[in-house]
Amino acid sequence: MNTTAQTGQKFNYFFGLINLVAVFCIVWLLWYVFMNPNTVMKLYTPMYGFSLVVGFLAAIVLLNNVAGGYPFPEVSTQRFGPVQRGIAMTVVAVLLMLFLVYIFFWGFIGKFGIAYFSPQSIIASGGQGAEIFNARENASTAIVYYFTAFLLVALFWSTGFDRWPWQNDDRGVTAWSRLFAVTFFSSIIYILLFHPHVCYLFYPAQDKAGVESWWADFAGTGSAFFGLGLVLCVLFWIVASDLLWDGYPWKYLEKEGESTWAKGVVVFIVTFVLGVIVLFVLMQIMNYFWDEAFMGGQYTDGPDFRFIHAGEICGFFILAAFILKHYFNNFPNLNSLWVGAAIRTILAMAGGMLFYWFYYSPLATFFLAKVPGVAQPGDTSLVWTILFLSVIMVQTDFFEGWPLKKR
Repeated sequence: MNTTAQTGQKFNYFFGLINLVAVFCIVWLLWYVFMNPNTVMKLYTPMYGFSLVVGFLAAIVLLNNVAGGYPFPEVSTQRFGPVQRGIAMTVVAVLLMLFLVYIFFWGFIGKFGIAYFSPQSIIASGGQGAEIFNARENASTAIVYYFTAFLLVALFWSTGFDRWPWQNDDRGVTAWSRLFAVTFFSSIIYILLFHPHVCYLFYPAQDKAGVESWWADFAGTGSAFFGLGLVLCVLFWIVASDLLWDGYPWKYLEKEGESTWAKGVVVFIVTFVLGVIVLFVLMQIMNYFWDEAFMGGQYTDGPDFRFIHAGEICGFFILAAFILKHYFNNFPNLNSLWVGAAIRTILAMAGGMLFYWFYYSPLATFFLAKVPGVAQPGDTSLVWTILFLSVIMVQTDFFEGWPLKKR
């Protein structure tokens, strides 16, 4: 038993473990119905299913971190309890995901703006590989990258700027203002890190629409997996500082309990530098086990796989950080914030490696119908990790931790 910092109530770690097991079972059921290639929906192709789960996570983050729950009440009330609030917000998140993928990207942007966001537009344009499966995979890849950029900016803004500079405005003004700001910067990051690669997925390459990948010379690959791995490595530090470090050291830059422009700039610079360091360290570890990667290398020898694998590892770290925060009360709770934060970070990394072991073990082959091996083409652990994260965030944010935590 331990005391929760927010409510002062006793926290039961055994109940937290039971809650985690229940969530794991829910994730397995969702995977079995929607993703398992041998069962019902078979959406894990993998990019089509990837685009849907990352779209769902983006919808959750949009409602919770960007809009601050608007237009729903910030917390449950007697008239609108946590269960009713959770169900309503979950339904809205699902509908928002369907709207973004099928109407906004497939039916609007892909039809009237950028063809590669829509499978139908890709097929209509003709050319090699313009058939439904490849077209849907390529369109889904572009959508995944855009949602990734959105998640980076949205979670960074929530940790760094929070309500600044709209802290004196009402919830509606703040929600819409943050949405436009986050979308603007997400588009810039997408254009710089992902758009050049997507333009070269087609033959002939769309070289007038996108430049050749500018990172190819020093990264050893023109794949946007470079940007995907970098973004996820940065995201780990954003999540760790928010969840495991209680928002420190960034809170020292706040003014009267509100974020400032200085706080946002410092959070961006420091987490970016830490993300680059982690990416470099993980790449060196992979070099140690698999030797140097080289351009054109297949499977574990390919630099493109090494970059996305670094991102997958950080995805496991992020998942473990959420579990440690919400199901184990940010253990350990010590008098020294910094000692506790350091131990939690180490525990999150250790927990992430346990998930790594599970995903690449025969257990995942049995439970998830995953192809054995680490560097299998058409397989990424990020789909399962993001699905797991989505279920956790639905419970902790939409349902306010119910039934583990009760007001």
